[in-house]
Parts: sequence; structure tokens; C-alpha cells
Amino acid sequence: MIQLLDVETDKIVGVGFSDRVEGLSAIKDAGCAAVVWERDAPNFAAWLAVLPPSQLPKTRVVVTPAQIAAEAELACQQSGTPDCKERDAMIKDIAHLAETFAATTNATYLRLRLDVVTTNACRKFHIDAVMSRLVCTYRGIGTQYGNSPDRSDPAYFGTVQTGNPIVLRGTLWPESPSAGLLHRSPPIEGTGETRLLLVLDPIFDVEDAYQRI
Repeated sequence: MIQLLDVETDKIVGVGFSDRVEGLSAIKDAGCAAVVWERDAPNFAAWLAVLPPSQLPKTRVVVTPAQIAAEAELACQQSGTPDCKERDAMIKDIAHLAETFAATTNATYLRLRLDVVTTNACRKFHIDAVMSRLVCTYRGIGTQYGNSPDRSDPAYFGTVQTGNPIVLRGTLWPESPSAGLLHRSPPIEGTGETRLLLVLDPIFDVEDAYQRI
């Protein structure tokens, strides 16, 4: 089921929520600037939350959706992420989200990023210069979002629950006018918190993508 928030009751418009991963395809619906898959915490969340930050996987690469699992596994190996059933479950989840997102966007390639964040990276509310983007905060505070027609900080914003994927439209989305939905990474510098983000972008010109990676 997809539900779009109403401005008078929930203060944010253009955001859909689904209880199924297939609901992420609602990003293509008119008036839907972002959609969240509301799900139970992944079964590897508790394990991931206590890993030393140095063992969290990091990577940035452009690959086909079928190669995502292998790249995620390689990132884990290179970062010293413990080889266990929880790691396998995380890799499987990354691959599943990649497959779903690629099917939704008709992307032949995806830019895969696994970012370990300890600072106020991307702390300003903004819209990404992409067609669309999937973000899933596997560890730490989730992405924050709110409406702002003039791109100033929203008067009210929500926070995606840890482990819930959100798909957002970017500035290259072929629809006008914009829903005015901005998002940011929550400011955490000085708190001691470490976030682990999965970020997926659809890629249609692979040569250009490799130049920008």
C-alpha cells in the first residue's frame, strides 16, 4: 500500500510510504518526490551497530546490478568486516535493493556507494544533481527530509527510520514543477556516532559515470 502525506495533517507533502519493497516504484507517480519502504529492522542491524567503525565496508564503484553483491562482498573483505551470517544477510539486502531500484529506473548500471560517516557531511538541506537516488542508512540516524519551495531550511522535517530505504527524485528528474522536497544527512559531528550509508544512483552513460566517480 502507498500513502502520500497530506500537508494539513502531516506537514510534509510529496512523500510516499509503502509496506512492500515493490512500493518504491511509486517514485514514478505524479506528485511523489520520495518514497520510503517502511520495514522491520534488518536481521543484521544489531550486529552492525556494534562493529568497530574501521570494520564497516566502504566502496564507490559503477557496476551492473548483477555485480552489486560481488562488489559489496569485496568491500567487506577489504574493510575486515567479519565473515558471518549477518554479513551475508547485509550483502543480500544490498543486492535486493539494487535489483529493485534498477528495475524501477530502467538503469543498466548503478553507482554503488557504501559510505562511513562520522562528520556533518551533507548537513545542508539540498536536492541531489541526479535523476533519482536510493539511500538506506544501515547504521545511525537516517536521512532527514522536508518541504521548502525556496530551498531554505524546511520549517519542519522528518527522519527516515534506520534500515528503511528511501528513493528520492533529483534535479534531473524529468518532471516540473518540483515538489520542493529537500533532504540532508543529520549533523552528528562531535556525538561519537558512526553512520553507514548505502547509496545507489542509476547510470545511463557508463563512460561519463566512470569519469565522475
